[in-house]
Amino acid sequence: MYYWSQKNNLITSLIAWILTILVIFTFFVCLSPILGQEKPTAPIMLEGRTLFYVSESGQYTAQQRAEEANNHLEKILEESDSAITVAIDSNQEVPVITINERYFLSVTYNDAPMGKSLQGQALTWKNTLEIAISKAEYERTPQYYIKAIIIAIAVIFLASILSWKLGVIWQRWLEPLKTTPTDPNPPTSTVSHQPLTAHPSESSFKFQLVGLLVLLTIIRGIIWIVAIGYITHLFPQTRQWSDLIIEILKISLITDVFPLGNQKYSVLDFFILVGLLAGLVTLTRMVSRVLKSKLLSATGLNRAVQDTTALIVNYTLIFLGTIVVLQVWGLDLSSLTVFASVLGVGIGLGLQGIAKEFVSGLVLIFERPIQVGDFVEVNRLMGTVERISVRSTEIRTLDQISVILPNSRFLDSEVINWSHSSPISRLKIPIGVAYGSNLEAVRKILIDTAKNHKDILSVPSPQVFFSEFADSSLNFNLLVWISKPYKQFQIKSDLYFNIDSKFREEGIEIPFPQSDVHFRSSDVPAQTLSPELINSLTNLSNSLALWLKQNSHAQTMSDQNKEIKSNKITKKEP
Repeated sequence: MYYWSQKNNLITSLIAWILTILVIFTFFVCLSPILGQEKPTAPIMLEGRTLFYVSESGQYTAQQRAEEANNHLEKILEESDSAITVAIDSNQEVPVITINERYFLSVTYNDAPMGKSLQGQALTWKNTLEIAISKAEYERTPQYYIKAIIIAIAVIFLASILSWKLGVIWQRWLEPLKTTPTDPNPPTSTVSHQPLTAHPSESSFKFQLVGLLVLLTIIRGIIWIVAIGYITHLFPQTRQWSDLIIEILKISLITDVFPLGNQKYSVLDFFILVGLLAGLVTLTRMVSRVLKSKLLSATGLNRAVQDTTALIVNYTLIFLGTIVVLQVWGLDLSSLTVFASVLGVGIGLGLQGIAKEFVSGLVLIFERPIQVGDFVEVNRLMGTVERISVRSTEIRTLDQISVILPNSRFLDSEVINWSHSSPISRLKIPIGVAYGSNLEAVRKILIDTAKNHKDILSVPSPQVFFSEFADSSLNFNLLVWISKPYKQFQIKSDLYFNIDSKFREEGIEIPFPQSDVHFRSSDVPAQTLSPELINSLTNLSNSLALWLKQNSHAQTMSDQNKEIKSNKITKKEP
């Protein structure tokens, strides 16, 4: 039990941290670039590498300006055999960037950010172009290709090592936990009267292992995607194709294609929503865990009450947080009023049984007519209560079988709680003896047998009551008190075995039911019987007499044969 608790907390914390990292990555990597673009822009690129962005200017769109500048840059780089010079012509109305004294790009007021002059923006772009051109010229040399190939091999090797290490973590550390037995030396605790059972969190622990396996697989996929993306950016030939694929994916992600309410949303919007909801669930679980471990544990409440309170707080925070996230995300909830009302009616009709069990679970947990560890009897089903949740209750029967009962069963029907308030309960053992038995000896045997049993309490002491004079026996009731209700059947069996042994030693008989039947003949007028009945009785009497005569003759012949054989054996003796 201690083992599963520690491992469960470890896996839960690890999954929470991984989910938090994924949510932060989704927000800053995917959301920030999109939000940072306040106006339409287009990239100036060289050898598949983005240098800077230009905005629209007059009758030219940003895309048109970028395409023209990129074409000029490619031609200049391909046709030039000497050093390329980048300059700024300040004699025009706006600064103009030239390459090898040829027009390249004009810097307009839309291109300069707020608080920066046109000349300063032109100088920044000039420096960026010089560095990019110098790097592009170097990337066309054989020395760079050799270096890029070595780096690519190193990146593939590093990605393989990381992927292999993640596989080792699963194979050596996590997968063996599926079949690892519970701790053979758990910490000492107060001895409870319920039987030893498996820890209820074992199934949830294995489910978390499966979730962790999925997360490790996702991380391994991300490692290889990053490695392949980095390698394609090393070579100018593949960089353009990689940027093209990324651009296509970005456009497909940010294009609004899903209408919802009065607005349209993109695939990226839904990814962001899923990430925010995952972060919300992770945050609420952490809050409920802290609430349970730090605050509720100090109140001294029952563990079931603590679990239920933390669960209610968790669901409440998720509900309120979901509404806030949807509002921040941009979804107008008022446009979904009709849909929500129809959906609410359908859910209400379909989930009324679940709602009934949920309310019943709250009543059981807070009113506490039964608790974890109680020995109960519900509809002829006896067992120890192992777990009480908001929907169902788990009972471990005497056959060591777990039975899941709806919570409403404990409110709609009679429940016998042998452990309520106190586990001490009384057993009644009926005993019958034959007429003429020594009653004082019977009383003494019953009392002594009960006192000698280790599971029967001495206070209150065992008692014997003479209940009735029955048809075949003198009936007694042996009353004993026990503190382990789940052992009542074993105690009864032990008492019956010991009592039967003592009765045999003292010659006291335990009778079985007997009945005496007396037949009395009477004169029946012959005229009251029908002729058919008279004939039938006559035939039956004749058949019975013939059968008796034949059996008597056969018995006589058998006796004579035995006597003849006996005489022959006697004559042969000397």
